[in-house]
Amino acid sequence: MLIILIQGTLHAQPGAQPPRRILPQQVAPETSLTKFDLDFRGGTPSDLVAAIQKAMGKPLNAIVPDEPGVADLHLPALKMKNVDVQQLFNALEGASERQLGPMPNPYGGGSTVASSRYGFRTGAGAQISDDTIWYFYVSKPVHQEPYKICRFYPLAPYLDRGITVDDITTAIKTGSKMLGDEEGPSISFHKDTKLLIATGEPAKLEIIDSVLRALDSVKTVATGNFQERLRDIVKPAAQPGPAEKPKPVEKKTEEK
Repeated sequence: MLIILIQGTLHAQPGAQPPRRILPQQVAPETSLTKFDLDFRGGTPSDLVAAIQKAMGKPLNAIVPDEPGVADLHLPALKMKNVDVQQLFNALEGASERQLGPMPNPYGGGSTVASSRYGFRTGAGAQISDDTIWYFYVSKPVHQEPYKICRFYPLAPYLDRGITVDDITTAIKTGSKMLGDEEGPSISFHKDTKLLIATGEPAKLEIIDSVLRALDSVKTVATGNFQERLRDIVKPAAQPGPAEKPKPVEKKTEEK
């Protein structure tokens, strides 16, 4: 009666909050996975499954795809004591992860960090038990063909300043070799339009932009073809001036 009276009083007050309902905490069901000791000397994923079944004393539901690089992958030696399957597979997956370092981005824009790993997995959200079905997987970067593009560079402003096409292409090839790229981008000069046509990966074409930017920063005294200006300077100096008329020679008469 006392509880009913208090509830009735609370509901009677305007603006009063209803009593909070305390729910019991959700407790994860305890798993009864079989514990075992394992002394695995290394081998294929199927060899590991066989060793686990022998240590557990019961079958293990595991799928190993019959694919090159998966079924024949060599696993390291494992020596475990008082572990279950879930603990073992989590440790194996974590130990297999490898950072492969930066790799060229096949779509341009720098590089990407690649990694590889392998192990046994089960379905997401599956309740782990001795009857869980596991599958072996290998995750590694997929080789992709480099992404190539074509760019056009107008060279007329540089040619008018006396810089030759050979000067520009030599600087490009030298810079590429110094970066460790013996081939460098493919380049071709189109005489009619005075365009330098280049094809290759976006990162490899950046050397061309660097060379042209460096040439843009070079200040020149005057514009126009350097060779023509040189001929204009040399030509007047080489031409002789108007010849002077010889002065008449006066003859002196001798006095007798």
